[in-house]
Amino acid sequence: MALIVQKFGGTSVGTVERIEQVAEKVKRFHEAGDEIVVVVSAMSGETNRLIGLAKQIMEQPDPRELDVMVSTGEQVTIGLLAMALLKRGVQAVSYTGSQVRILTDSAHTKARIQQIDDARIRADLKARKVVVVAGFQGVDEQGNITTLGRGGSDTTGVALAAALKADECQIYTDVDGVYTTDPRVVPQAQRLDKITFEEMLEMASLGSKVLQIRSVEFAGKYNVPLRVLHSFQEGPGTLITLDEEESMEQPIISGIAFNRDEAKLTIRGVPDTPGVAFKILGPISAANIEVDMIVQNVAHDNTTDFTFTVHRNDYQSALEILKRTGVEIGARECVGDTKIAKVSIVGVGMRSHAGVASQMFEALAKESINIQMISTSEIKVSVVIEEKYLELAVRALHTAFELDAPARGAE
Repeated sequence: MALIVQKFGGTSVGTVERIEQVAEKVKRFHEAGDEIVVVVSAMSGETNRLIGLAKQIMEQPDPRELDVMVSTGEQVTIGLLAMALLKRGVQAVSYTGSQVRILTDSAHTKARIQQIDDARIRADLKARKVVVVAGFQGVDEQGNITTLGRGGSDTTGVALAAALKADECQIYTDVDGVYTTDPRVVPQAQRLDKITFEEMLEMASLGSKVLQIRSVEFAGKYNVPLRVLHSFQEGPGTLITLDEEESMEQPIISGIAFNRDEAKLTIRGVPDTPGVAFKILGPISAANIEVDMIVQNVAHDNTTDFTFTVHRNDYQSALEILKRTGVEIGARECVGDTKIAKVSIVGVGMRSHAGVASQMFEALAKESINIQMISTSEIKVSVVIEEKYLELAVRALHTAFELDAPARGAE
């Protein structure tokens, strides 16, 4: 008998029929003797609908009242799923975040979990009930409803699993696991049986949309085994764990992530003086714009060229700020490029293997793909390239690092 937290996202509970299917799945686990806590999102599209209603009243909705409103989406789902389980003869009880007492700070629309009172849930599990909890929401010290930000249901699931010391937290999605890369780009991509928290965190931060970054961080911090599974297909999924199993068979690279949402900005001919990087990036940071990759080159005339990347949505704002800064510090020119993409190779195997970066660069060179920027860490190498070469680059790297699935019928 295991204690399992299962989280079902919006598409998994998008219709009454799908909620009935989820109830069937939960019932099978319960009948096998497992203790089950289910965390659910709002039905797909419901949170956007509620935000849309709020914006009809206020262009910038009051954060406290918006939380009160959008939290009702999950409340509908927990009630429906509990009913579907009761109809099947499974004792079930639903709770909102405030009823469980998922205590958060008071940062409305982006609250962070501080503590979970697990007494109520444990009593219900002891009585052989399935506990259905609303994801994405909690309550602050003053009793105000709070929400955890987009994708917060994953975080709720992992946090409950950590508080209950669950054997596993299962995240049910519309994919059957974590793949070596996006199968829509590389049909030969393989599902990974296992991946480390560290690798998953890099993959998520670099563009893989399977799991929310915050939930992976939480799971790694509290060592909660995570498993990504398909909501309506049977299969082992992908286990995300702390273990780095040393194996002769272990690939150096676990996966290839990519991101099309990047833009590049360059300020040229900047006087090379102490503090110049802060003068350039300080105003960008003050505008709440996140900077990703940075490259600085010092020229022979004691000036420097400074290049960095931002999210494409922030490009125009960042460029305007940079141009103002350029005038203030006497830069020669400011230019930008939105037709770029970032491609990254990720794997804990890099720690013990030399020459991984050069193998990556060789594979790209063979396809005549020019590298504009490079960034590295212990377990990843990222490059910026022209966006039009993105899919070619991903396929070339997938093959170069022997991640392609064997052809059907091959030994």
